[in-house]
Amino acid sequence: MMRPLSWLGIVRMGLVQTGLGAIVVLTTSTLNRVMVVELALPAMLPGALVAIHYALQVFRPAWGHGSDRGARRTPWIIGGMAVLALGGFLAACATALMTVQTLAGTALAIVAFCLIGGGVGAAGTSLLVLLAKRVDEKRRAAAATIVWVMMIAGFIVTTAIAGHLLDPFSPQRLVAVSGGVSLIAMVLTFLGVWGVEGRTAATAAMVKPAAQQESFRKALADVWHEPQARRFAIFVFVSMLAYSAQDLILEPFAGAVFGFTPGETTKLSSMQHGGTLIGMAMVPIIGALFPKSRGNLQMWTIGGCIASAIALLGLSSAAVIGPSWPLRSTVFMLGVTNGAYAVAAIGSMMELVGAGGEHREGVRMGLWGAAQAIAFGIGGFIGTLASDLARLILGAPAVSYAVVFAAEAGLFLVSAAMAVWVHRAQNRRDVDLSNTAVAGG
Repeated sequence: MMRPLSWLGIVRMGLVQTGLGAIVVLTTSTLNRVMVVELALPAMLPGALVAIHYALQVFRPAWGHGSDRGARRTPWIIGGMAVLALGGFLAACATALMTVQTLAGTALAIVAFCLIGGGVGAAGTSLLVLLAKRVDEKRRAAAATIVWVMMIAGFIVTTAIAGHLLDPFSPQRLVAVSGGVSLIAMVLTFLGVWGVEGRTAATAAMVKPAAQQESFRKALADVWHEPQARRFAIFVFVSMLAYSAQDLILEPFAGAVFGFTPGETTKLSSMQHGGTLIGMAMVPIIGALFPKSRGNLQMWTIGGCIASAIALLGLSSAAVIGPSWPLRSTVFMLGVTNGAYAVAAIGSMMELVGAGGEHREGVRMGLWGAAQAIAFGIGGFIGTLASDLARLILGAPAVSYAVVFAAEAGLFLVSAAMAVWVHRAQNRRDVDLSNTAVAGG
């Protein structure tokens, strides 16, 4: 059996997330702005393209099953990143083509965003499975923090450097910058996964158990009938729906109710993201200071959901009370609580992915990843739709925002109850396995 990954090994695997984040942020943020501002195209066009990228990720269980059958994750990570890199580059080419041929450019963009969704799903699913298999149990929360912070670092560095290189803007510059980002992402991927699986996995790939030969349909059905996997998928969907539903309404809320300018609302979002990073870092830091809490992902998941609900109730109160409420502090705390929840949820994925055995880790992780992607894809839309409906029914914008934020808090409280439900089943399973082992001994 291979030794667990060292801290350096975990950081190396985080390089893959850095490259993945770099390509995704360029396509979903920078190209979005270029289409709407420079090309004066309808905002719904990039919105629909991003929705395609999320929709394709419903196939994550199938890609996870493919890596289960091969017993090796590295080819799926490298192959997925290659598809993603190609999709990112083609998306930039499509945007450049839109300057002269809008329809042809749009058609190419649809293909590109299909590749982006497929690449993210294939690489991301297998990366998390490999990380779960190679990281010691007590380091999983810290490992989740490291790889996600490195992904966010990819967002920050890419937007900063690309923003500098794209001025003065031209379609040729856009294509060149995108090509450079894709190339760098591939280099980071090779550096991240080279030699991580080792010869043991290569040998295992040659001897395929019967479970690895079964059809995807049977594998998915069997995983769905595992109570813990099904419950966790529902938990991921509901909690990520609550997590993402406020994304598109927070800045309009600050402008409509608190009179913030566009610049002030952008700074508010930056404050939230800063809080998210602190919340992510808080989980392993507290684990280091208080060893008994280290690895207790159940506590962090439930606590993160409850704390996020409290922060959202604070935003609901802010909508009612108005400008005298400390909005910035509340948004910062929402970021902190969301960050702690996110790390705990990802760590729980890594902890539970092997719980059912039978070489179906990829299918389980794919199922949960698909639930997350679907929740993110519809979360922003539901948040804005609920805001509009509440405003139509209740009349006052402040009251409508208060109702929506309170509803999101309710979703997080439901998620906390679900987390108890999931981990109680896990604890029962662990006791049963322990009793079986004692009886067998």
